[in-house]
Amino acid sequence: MKVGIVSDSHGQRLRLQRALETLCRRGADTIVHCGDVGGCSCMDELIACGKPVYAVAGNTDLDMSELQRHAQAHGITFDLDMVTISLNGQGLLAVTHGNQPWLLQKGISGHVAYLCHGHTHRQRNEMVGSTHVINPGALDRTLVPTVALLDTDSGAVEFLAVRDDE
Repeated sequence: MKVGIVSDSHGQRLRLQRALETLCRRGADTIVHCGDVGGCSCMDELIACGKPVYAVAGNTDLDMSELQRHAQAHGITFDLDMVTISLNGQGLLAVTHGNQPWLLQKGISGHVAYLCHGHTHRQRNEMVGSTHVINPGALDRTLVPTVALLDTDSGAVEFLAVRDDE
């Protein structure tokens, strides 16, 4: 399975749209958003991508109940803290924002194969114990907006720049 990972879009709808197009062109089967979505207009971009989407709230998502209602009304799995995804016999993938260290620790100690998070706006691709921890970087408030593509069959992670002129 190929998992497209985005984070920290902070309401940048067009940049999120380009990021999702990039991930879908590269074969993403599903999309995870690691928080700081930035509003229902960005949630609409996630809905429009046509892939299964799993998302969490971030520390800058102000109207989380509205985001939650909007996501659930359109078939997006959304949680305020953490979502987990079964990887068809390859373990679990957990998604959290990353601003709450105890949730990161819970994911790592929870025996998940992959833990995806955002918040720091810095790429991360490392093993912590038996958990592969991934941060795609950020789509906003960064010099180079990036996303990540995880291939769960091989464990390979590819970071992709999202260009504003695409």
